[in-house]
Amino acid sequence: MTVPDLIALGYLAAAVLFILGLKSLGRPRTAARGNLLGATGMFVAVVVTLLDRAIVDFRFLAAGVAVGAVVGALLAMKVQMTGMPELVALFNGFGGAASVLVAGATFLEVVDLGNVDDQLAVAAALTALIGAVTFTGSLVAFGKLRESLRWSGFAGLHVVRAAAFVASLVLATVVVVQPASTGWFWALVAVGLLLGVLATIAIGGADMPVVIALLNAFSGVAASTTGFVLDNSLLIIAGSLVGASGLILTQIMCNAMNRSILDVVFSKAAVVQSGSHDEAYADGVASTSAEEVAMLLEVASRVVVVPGYGMAVAQAQHAVRELMTTLEGMGTEVVFGIHPVAGRMPGHMNVLLAEAEVDYEHLLEMDRVNPTFAQTDVTIVIGANDVVNPSARDESDSPIAGMPILDVDESGTVVVIKRSLSPGFAGIPNPLFVADNTLLLFADGKQAVLDIVGALLEG
Repeated sequence: MTVPDLIALGYLAAAVLFILGLKSLGRPRTAARGNLLGATGMFVAVVVTLLDRAIVDFRFLAAGVAVGAVVGALLAMKVQMTGMPELVALFNGFGGAASVLVAGATFLEVVDLGNVDDQLAVAAALTALIGAVTFTGSLVAFGKLRESLRWSGFAGLHVVRAAAFVASLVLATVVVVQPASTGWFWALVAVGLLLGVLATIAIGGADMPVVIALLNAFSGVAASTTGFVLDNSLLIIAGSLVGASGLILTQIMCNAMNRSILDVVFSKAAVVQSGSHDEAYADGVASTSAEEVAMLLEVASRVVVVPGYGMAVAQAQHAVRELMTTLEGMGTEVVFGIHPVAGRMPGHMNVLLAEAEVDYEHLLEMDRVNPTFAQTDVTIVIGANDVVNPSARDESDSPIAGMPILDVDESGTVVVIKRSLSPGFAGIPNPLFVADNTLLLFADGKQAVLDIVGALLEG
């Protein structure tokens, strides 16, 4: 067997490992194995690529590996699980930037040699545009998730965004038609960077799970087009897998919000004044205390916990785990109702609860938990709002009409833990808060749950 045959076999093995790893990630029980398979596939891919390119001087590669390992180790030790959305956004951006730099360097090298063909020029133009958009779009998402970037656009944003999009198409065409003029390539990168900012600056925090999934797909597509530039079949396969899975996840999450991808990208977040809806509730809100909630839980046989972004902000996942353990020790059935877009990234609530060592078997997706609310004694909503708003189901003229929700109002009693009556992302009142079977516990999510646990233990 010749060296090229061995290299091709190595690429095939890595591709199979990627596919098996992706399949294993689809099930909680096999997710750890999926990570291991994916990492093994990447190791094989790196080794085979180095052999394929016949790289002799590994000093620069060793330096890159060392720097990357140090940065990765620092992030792993310092970033809390509540900071995962920001970290994922950064990783997406780094992937886009890497694609632009690698494809750009290769494109310029080939241009100098005078060997540019149409396929390479098209792939380089696509990589420049998609990778640049992914990079700056991810940086904007990172800033919004950290709440350090509060700017939400300006008048005429849609017009400027459309103009930048048209300019990017024109520049991409010029790069393909006149590849020898490398200045057009970098002009395309610059416009792509601007377009990434314009495309994400007006998107609200509640839409971030969709945005992160979409940017993840873009990073995969950029990697795939880079594979065409490098003539690397494995990079094409790996990028296609990431891009396809990201787009599928994006569509699933859009369906869960009853919105299209274009609605998310082109709509502007509602600006709501704090406390502007207090009058809508008048005196209909029934407040409660941790002791009263504990008394309700003592006689409950089934409890559903519905976490939202507020749980992440309060870092209440460990307190929630303690509440679950306490209730189960009393013979109470406890499950978690998970909405697909709860939080600020795909699977945000799942990640937080996994970090608190909550068994995945306790986590029920929306289609599984909704039929059980009618048989639930107490539902505890922690920091969720729009995803439990009955207006989406009952009011055809509501801004969130048609959005699938968790039907918590069908429970015997609903306990909502919130700091205030401030609205959710949609900026509308939530009739759940004034329902006859709803009690509101105004407190920090973590402290409220700990107080409930303390009251339960005191008997």
